[in-house]
Amino acid sequence: MQKYKEKIMKKAVIFDMDGLMIDSERVTYEEYCRKLEQLGYSFDEAVYRLCLGKNKQGICQVFYDHFGTAFPMTEVWDDVHIRLDERLAKEVPLKAGLLELLKYLKANNYKTIVATSSARVRVDVILKNAQIEQYFDDTICGDEVIHGKPNPEIFLTACKKLNVAPSEALVLEDSESGILAAYDGKIDVLCIPDMKYPEADFASKATKIISSLKDVIEYLK
Repeated sequence: MQKYKEKIMKKAVIFDMDGLMIDSERVTYEEYCRKLEQLGYSFDEAVYRLCLGKNKQGICQVFYDHFGTAFPMTEVWDDVHIRLDERLAKEVPLKAGLLELLKYLKANNYKTIVATSSARVRVDVILKNAQIEQYFDDTICGDEVIHGKPNPEIFLTACKKLNVAPSEALVLEDSESGILAAYDGKIDVLCIPDMKYPEADFASKATKIISSLKDVIEYLK
């Protein structure tokens, strides 16, 4: 007789930020294109996709691997993020269905946390400007963990902060490194692809791939 795995009731939802809640990946890509063209480098989406989901150290390594160790990473990073912050200070583009989902989670007493590779100073400003701070019980950022994604440390720490077991949490991610981090942490993960659909090996590690944050409500029901 076939045995069915019992679905454990979820108590908490862990949100990635860039590319998942905030439609910021395209804006970031545009800023990298602008800066690298200014410096005489050729840049395309294929290289940028390798950066998705990584912390600062991981992103810098992508550029060094592609352009060489003489690449002016500090100048590029600083200029791109100054311009990016200026754009996001004027308007934070939210992903479709985000507010609907956040209101649903709050109304149904789910615990919520942001677990992002971005640094604390950036995260606080973006959440405040987006006016969604009040929907989260906590946040944990890339500069507050030792190992960034795809290591599961940030998601496991998020579970500890919310006082839930990994089996009681659900991760929402758009990147391959985020999927792998959740999978290795034994946390169910829904993938909502942004600029890149996950390769087959990563897709197989996602609990489900959905097209919109609106679909998360149906999944939880």
